[in-house]
Amino acid sequence: MTEDFSYELKIPQERVAVLIGKNGDIKKGIEADTKTTINVDSAEGDIFISGEDALGLYTAREVIKAIGRGFNPDIAKLLLKQDYVLEIIHMTEYVGKSKNTLLRLKGRVIGRDGKSRKLIEELTESYICVFGKTIGIIGLPESATMAKRAIAALLGGSTHASVWKWLEKRRRELKRKRIIDMS
Repeated sequence: MTEDFSYELKIPQERVAVLIGKNGDIKKGIEADTKTTINVDSAEGDIFISGEDALGLYTAREVIKAIGRGFNPDIAKLLLKQDYVLEIIHMTEYVGKSKNTLLRLKGRVIGRDGKSRKLIEELTESYICVFGKTIGIIGLPESATMAKRAIAALLGGSTHASVWKWLEKRRRELKRKRIIDMS
C-alpha cells in the first residue's frame, strides 16, 4: 500500500495565474517534474499538493512558494535541482508594520533602477525577488546565505559601500576555495 502525503499552502491571488501558466503549462510541468498532483483554488489562492514521494512534494511546495513570492517560474524551477535553495526574508521583522519604512527598505534593497539588487545577484550568483513584504532568494546554499546576509545588513542600516565590500571579499574567498577544490 502506498502512502499519500499532502501539503496545503496559500499564495497571493495575483500570482495564481502565473502558477497555472498558459493552458496550465506551468502547473502541469511542476506536477510532471515532482510526480505530484496540484489542485488550485483560484478564488482563494489556496494550493493543495499531494503525492506519494515526500521529496517531490517538498520540492513542488518550494517551487510554488517561490512563484507565490514573485519569482518567474523559470527561475523558481531551479529549485527542482537538488542543490538549489529558497530563502525568504520577512521585512516586517525589520520594520514592524510602517508602510513608509517598508517602502524605504525595499528601495535600499532594490536600488535606483534595480542596480542594488542586480549587484547582489551578480556578486552572490543568486536570484532575488522583492515582492510584498518579503524578499526571496534562490541560489546554491552558500550563495543564498551570502545574499541573505547582505540583504539583512542593508535592512539593518549598513551602508551600501560596506555591504559591497563584504560581498566582494566573500566572492574572492569562494573563488579561491573553488580553485583549491578543483586542484
